[in-house]
Amino acid sequence: MSAHEIAPEPADPFLWLEEIDGSAARDWAAERTAETEAAFAGDTRTALETRLTGILQDPDRLVVPSRHGDLMYDLWRDAENPRGLWRRTSRASFAEGTPTWEVLLDIDALGREEGTAWAFAGAAHGPAGTGRALVRLSPDGGDAAVVREFDLETRRFVDDTPFTLDAEKTMIAWVDRDTLLVATALHGGGVTDSGYPISARAWRRGEPLEDAPPIVTGVASDVGVFTHVDHTGGTATPMVVVAHDFFHSESWVWDGGEPSLLAVPQDANVDVHGELVTVRTTTPWQIGDTTHPSGTLLIGPLETVTEGDGSGLRVAFAPTDTAVLETWTWTRTRLVLTVLDRVQSRLVSLDPDSLVGVDIDLGLGDADLFSANVATADDDEDDELWVVARGFLTPPTLLVIEPGSDARVVDRSRATFDASGLVAEQHWATSADGTRVPYFEVGPRERSGALPVLMNGYGGFEHALTPEYPTIVGPAWLEEGRVYVVANIRGGGEFGPQWHLAALRENRHRAYEDFAAVARDLVARGVSTPDRIACHGRSNGGLLVGNMLTQYPDDFGAIVCGVPLLDMRRYTRLSAGASWIAEYGDPDDPAEWEFVKTFSPYHLIEPGRRYPASLIYAAASDDRVGPVQARKMAARMADETDAEVHYLEPIEGGHSGAIDAASTAALHATIHAFLDRTVARAD
Repeated sequence: MSAHEIAPEPADPFLWLEEIDGSAARDWAAERTAETEAAFAGDTRTALETRLTGILQDPDRLVVPSRHGDLMYDLWRDAENPRGLWRRTSRASFAEGTPTWEVLLDIDALGREEGTAWAFAGAAHGPAGTGRALVRLSPDGGDAAVVREFDLETRRFVDDTPFTLDAEKTMIAWVDRDTLLVATALHGGGVTDSGYPISARAWRRGEPLEDAPPIVTGVASDVGVFTHVDHTGGTATPMVVVAHDFFHSESWVWDGGEPSLLAVPQDANVDVHGELVTVRTTTPWQIGDTTHPSGTLLIGPLETVTEGDGSGLRVAFAPTDTAVLETWTWTRTRLVLTVLDRVQSRLVSLDPDSLVGVDIDLGLGDADLFSANVATADDDEDDELWVVARGFLTPPTLLVIEPGSDARVVDRSRATFDASGLVAEQHWATSADGTRVPYFEVGPRERSGALPVLMNGYGGFEHALTPEYPTIVGPAWLEEGRVYVVANIRGGGEFGPQWHLAALRENRHRAYEDFAAVARDLVARGVSTPDRIACHGRSNGGLLVGNMLTQYPDDFGAIVCGVPLLDMRRYTRLSAGASWIAEYGDPDDPAEWEFVKTFSPYHLIEPGRRYPASLIYAAASDDRVGPVQARKMAARMADETDAEVHYLEPIEGGHSGAIDAASTAALHATIHAFLDRTVARAD
């Protein structure tokens, strides 16, 4: 595409709403939010909000900590500490169920002291023995956060030549006590068109960051530059990743001199563990005479990709028709694979030398549909593994697995709803092109007549939707005798990279056809009727349900659209939108706009057409997708159609849409008041 060949932009009467902090746009959002809150106020909604707040602030709820050496770390929120207490306890006492917590940082008190309502955004612990951590604090719940060095021994921020950075989308990792690997826009670092750092530098204590020369620099069209340091065996291996788009990147290893480019495909996923490297293929990779299929995990000496072409890598996992690799985790001597088999999890512990693996028995039984993930491990210390398992009817359970021992339950969440009489099943729908698409269905075992259904989906970025305990949907929806459905549509990672690639860019329609096929299968099976089916999606899932609203309005009775992409003509110019061109296509390219416009809900609105009721929500502080697409969609729907449309926009919350338990409960209480009035009105 030449520089002058830009696809024309359709007329847009609501461009003024793109001024995120413009007074007119903020006033519009505040007025619509007040109208929505008033419309759904009432005793039933208030009672649900109170109940959900109590669940989210339950003093006996499950704690899933992160492990660093012999200590376990956690952020605890409750009614008195809505922003949280960052705290720690010994690993031994936590494993025995008798933790004594030591508070490191009171986030609420810090906010009061400094006049900024900080949100804790994580901590990067220094290498073993340093006693330091880099604490990230967001001023509004967005992705941009300040970085401050914290002394874990004195429990205070470091005041002697500390590492500190102002709020920005910063990527930062420890090399040693006095050196960081940093990618930031600050101090001359610069940003890409997507708003992420464009270069990585080694920042030494006491040195002005702007004086640190770049190690690796990208270009403006890249998504960004990201940093990581592996400390296996006490040796630091700094890595810089230049993401050219969301799925193609170059990985560099830096030893203090010239960085070395890893000889792996740009669409592969790479991980370094000491002297070993793992590479998961996205598309087939030919090494010598052998072609490794999409979704294969390879392992071998790091030097095979720093000094060679990958020859010598061995197959650690090969996908099958039903089983694919979701992720992997290192312990000190084992490689733990999280495998999805028909969209349910199993864990495999693999010896990286012999490549012999054994399934880890979590003792879950078969009375539910389950997923499991490694919650934390310390790959420098030992092979101890902490795992969280859950099902649609089984509250999250924390297990510890020690070498040579069976999994032991450490703690389990209290049930948040009455699951008696409910059943979780997997069903399959047939999409428009004949592809069989699985979906999970949770509802009453005994039922008669059409029931209200709430569907959830995502279908993008190779993100798989696996069984999850419905902490909020359970008490708000399932307990009322209704049905909850999770659709495993193409675009996600439920069946590996190919399931994702099948709905990429010009094939995006397949994800939407899949979701509609599930809705229609529910009708064909007699579970529900179209006017009683609602769907809720967030982010890319918001784009999904936005297309259900505009392309399949007769298949749904209500749409809940959260923190969404919706204006696919201008999405690349809004917030971090340019980073997703590889997923959706480039709307500025006339040829690509021809297919992008077919799934741009903002441009698919037809005056005079019947649409289901919709509730659209965003957060003013969302610096990833931003609130403006949601604003414009709600405004256009209200202006050009007779459809019922509601809008919510809290100030704080970032891309999560809510920043603490109280605001999360309030948001979901409003969502379910809307659903009660629309698809569940005849209950």
